[in-house]
Amino acid sequence: MSRVERFDRLDALRGAAIVWMAAYHFGFDLNHFGLLQPRQFPNADPVWIAHRTAILSLFLFCAGFGQALALDAAQGWPRFWRRWAQVAGCALLVSIGSWLVFPRSWIAFGVLHALALMLVLARLLAPLRSGLWGLAAMALTAPLAWRHEFFDAPWLSWTGLVTRKPITEDYVPLLPWFGMLLAGLAAGQWVLARRRHWVAGALPGVLQPLAVLGRWSLSFYMVHQPVFFGLLTAWMALGARG
Repeated sequence: MSRVERFDRLDALRGAAIVWMAAYHFGFDLNHFGLLQPRQFPNADPVWIAHRTAILSLFLFCAGFGQALALDAAQGWPRFWRRWAQVAGCALLVSIGSWLVFPRSWIAFGVLHALALMLVLARLLAPLRSGLWGLAAMALTAPLAWRHEFFDAPWLSWTGLVTRKPITEDYVPLLPWFGMLLAGLAAGQWVLARRRHWVAGALPGVLQPLAVLGRWSLSFYMVHQPVFFGLLTAWMALGARG
């Protein structure tokens, strides 16, 4: 039986994105519970927005790169759909959970919803190879070039061509973010064809925990916020009793 090729370096990069995301979310939760002083405004503060943009960009880039690896390994559609179902199912759970906690700003199209759509589109577009760079550039710049009030409707805001952001706890529209996933896919195809050793090389032992975390990124994503909220809720309750 042949040994399955491991790409620990990409897993570690994804793991780093997850750690960065967790730190961001923990700060966000501390602010939500009033434990950060002075009070922060994550949706308006340039520093908070810059962190969110960088984290999401890195995460989607890694997702696109991962699709390049899957195609390189001749992953068939049945396995793809099994993984896709996990992402889509988790997206549904996020919507339900956010509706219970934030009924007025629940998540209708967050990062997992976007990822579920992007993965299908990326799989279909992957044969374009070098042409993906142009599509990525178009996706990244589309909302800057054209927006219309027509897309402000709740059932169309997922496109990203909106004139105003919907009221929601997480909003990751197809445009411009699909551009980052396409860039990761294009970069992955190029690296695997010309510089495979960049991702197939050995990983220092100290970074192995990040690689493990990167391989379980979806599970960690689903668990970390309920854990943070539960711990902070208990902390607040104990503080009130004291």
